[in-house]
Amino acid sequence: MTEPDRPNPDSLLAAIQSEVARRQRGRLKVFLGMCPGVGKTFAMLEAAQREFKNGRDLVIGYVETHGRKETDALTNGLPLIPRKISEHRDLALMEMDLDAVLARHPQLALVDELAHTNVPGSRHPKRWQDVNELLDAGIDVFTTLNVQHLESRADTVRQITGTEIRETVPDSLLDDAELELIDLPPAELVERLQQGKVYVPERAALAAKNFFREANLTALRELSLRLVADHVGVDTQEFHRAQAGAGAWKTGHRLLVAVSASPFSESLIRWTRRMADSLQCPWLAVHVENSRPLDDAAQSRLEKNLALARSLGAEVIDTADENLARGLLRIARQNNISQIIVGKPAANNLLEWFRAGKLLRQLTRDSGDIDLQVVRAQKSGVPPQANHWRWRPASNWKQYAIAAGILVAIGLLNALLLPVTGPRVPGFIFLLAVVLLALFLGRGPVLFAGAASALAWDYFFLPPRFTFIIHSTEDGILFGLYFVVASVLGQLVARIRAQELAERQREERATALYQLTRELAQAGTRDEVVWQLIAEVNRVFHANTAVVLPGKNLLAAHPDSSLALTEKELGVAEWAFLNRQAAGKFTDNLPGAEALHLPLMTERAAVGVLSVLLPEKTLPLARRDLLEAYARQAALVLDRVALRAAGEQSKLVAESERLSNALLNSISHELRTPLAAITSATSSLAEMKNSGGDNDFENKMVAEIQEASARLNRLVGNLLDVTRLDSGHVRPKLDWCDVGDLVQTTVGALKRELSGHEIKTEVEKNLPLARLDFTLMQQALSNLLLNAAVHTPVGTPILLQVRHENGQLFFSVADNGPGLPPELLPRIFDKFFRAPSAPAGGSGLGLAIVKGFVEAHGGQISAANRPGGGAIFTIIIPQTEKPPAEISA
Repeated sequence: MTEPDRPNPDSLLAAIQSEVARRQRGRLKVFLGMCPGVGKTFAMLEAAQREFKNGRDLVIGYVETHGRKETDALTNGLPLIPRKISEHRDLALMEMDLDAVLARHPQLALVDELAHTNVPGSRHPKRWQDVNELLDAGIDVFTTLNVQHLESRADTVRQITGTEIRETVPDSLLDDAELELIDLPPAELVERLQQGKVYVPERAALAAKNFFREANLTALRELSLRLVADHVGVDTQEFHRAQAGAGAWKTGHRLLVAVSASPFSESLIRWTRRMADSLQCPWLAVHVENSRPLDDAAQSRLEKNLALARSLGAEVIDTADENLARGLLRIARQNNISQIIVGKPAANNLLEWFRAGKLLRQLTRDSGDIDLQVVRAQKSGVPPQANHWRWRPASNWKQYAIAAGILVAIGLLNALLLPVTGPRVPGFIFLLAVVLLALFLGRGPVLFAGAASALAWDYFFLPPRFTFIIHSTEDGILFGLYFVVASVLGQLVARIRAQELAERQREERATALYQLTRELAQAGTRDEVVWQLIAEVNRVFHANTAVVLPGKNLLAAHPDSSLALTEKELGVAEWAFLNRQAAGKFTDNLPGAEALHLPLMTERAAVGVLSVLLPEKTLPLARRDLLEAYARQAALVLDRVALRAAGEQSKLVAESERLSNALLNSISHELRTPLAAITSATSSLAEMKNSGGDNDFENKMVAEIQEASARLNRLVGNLLDVTRLDSGHVRPKLDWCDVGDLVQTTVGALKRELSGHEIKTEVEKNLPLARLDFTLMQQALSNLLLNAAVHTPVGTPILLQVRHENGQLFFSVADNGPGLPPELLPRIFDKFFRAPSAPAGGSGLGLAIVKGFVEAHGGQISAANRPGGGAIFTIIIPQTEKPPAEISA
């Protein structure tokens, strides 16, 4: 299994990601008007000219002057980004070139008409999303907006003007924005309209009769003034909180709005947002899921309502409870809610009125200290319609056929038993059958069985038979009770089964998340994390999946991905990665993509992208939450793996630096000592030559030079041997050797170095020839003898023993020195390791080289302390082959 190149901190992609993560979000200034024609674009361009004269780097991203000369004049001298031409239905349409503005990266960009809808196929459906991306890139933006396009005010504007507002901007975009109100008295605006300064004459006449009526303009002006006043109030509160000693700021408000698939929920959400703005408090949008399934249209409305709440700044919570009021109150108490907002019942019939009234009565009774706000809600965009009851069977015809067949069989059985049991016992047998059917069939078949069995009992068994007439009061009461019991029992069992199904679905989601968490917890590498994530997503969502990870200079799908990403899909994934936002299908960012791309986010940065090609046309909230939870868990584990790898790399670097320092200190000392001896000896020889000195002194100086040269030669040899061992280039050249000859050669070569010690050798008699690399073993024994000579007092003996036992050749070097500290025995063969009590000099490489040469022979070496004092090193070389007869002879 292969993987993409690991992230390189110096790569272009890492640099881009770091830049996106660290830069500050740009500032947004909105020129707000009550309606078109008040001069928002003119005011924005005037402010831009002032900024440009002050030396600020700015560009015109998109400005619509509508051909007004005085407005066109204000664009003169300002840098302009050419518009992008987009084709739609054989029309060439002009849009802002978002990529060009981002590439230019000015300090300030002018983007007119914030609520504008982009051409289909653009990166974002709405221009406000383009502006949001510019802000995320650290670019300040000047823009224009009419108050009717603000999402939370759209319902109010529709009530005032009767006009449906289709292009809206979420209030959350304006939370940190600077608002400048472009105000104009309604009478003056009407005069401008009549002069043709707002619309062309034909359109102006129509607008004057509808939207631009003076009463409408007055109401819109008040709405815009209130909006700006509320925004200024936020700034005032922030200033107050920043003042030392200003005292506590007591608000304590938290709002909760109930959201469902109803078309009325949209206006409730907007109303709650306006109230939250007035109170300057957080708010929650809560959906309570029950066991009753939603059809595709209702599911789509629910997703739309929750998306609206999320875009307006709500914290969206999805919970499950069969009792709506109980679920709302539970979430309210868990989140310290002060007010619950619900819709005023707009019942078209008695059943709807009873249901809505029941919810309000239970909330009023059980809410305690929580306030209850009942708000009149309207459908958005369409007049209220009568909600006719429609039968939507949940069971197929086979279940009805099974129920009918069983009833027929029970009826025949009752007919056979009637002479024995009488007319009342068949009713209990029918009731038993209904109870058993309720355990296996749906609500509809059970209710059908209850009604049919009651009628069959009455018609075929109760006197007078073969009529539906009941003469006996007792039979009538039994028949009524039977019908009620069968119906209630069937309804109750069906509800329990539906609850069981809902609980099973929730359990499956929880189990799926637990399964992923458990599998990811066991993953130790990035490949394992990706493999487990793809496997779990494929298993739970039945969807092809790709995990996109950063490489050296680009993003690339992991080789284990089950989804092959096209260039377009990979571009969407890259956008999601760099902007740290979900993109593609089921989102408002590049919705034309086929797959959903979720960034794998941590607090530090994005570590990749999860791309999923889902088969569904709509993505339910529960499944999306589960998929996002998968992405969060995977991101955390990938980040953990990266941090662990970085920690290991840091340890490696630290150890490398330590070894480098040790090597530098050791080598510098080792080189300085023989070089000083050589320098001193050569200087003395030169002086003696000039003064005509004796030969004995010259011989002594030459001996010192030879000894220092040999020491330098051993040091360089040790360094070369360590390099060969680390690179794996040491390959012993095995041949049949005389072990006695090996011992004598080794001791003889070290005669000068070991002259201060008595060297004893004990070689077992009649040793067979050994298969060894003579040179490597000679160097290994030499290093052990030199090590013993350095660490023992002068005059003490050193013992070298050789024996053959059980197919193994044993070499041991023992001394009578101070021995080895027990706590240092595990590190005695490490490179550059020197005991604290070791004499000055030495590189710390000799024993490491011995260990490497011995292991190259397939053997092993150990170090221990002798019972009588001193240390002993033992080499064991396996000898599995017997020497050939001709060599032994």
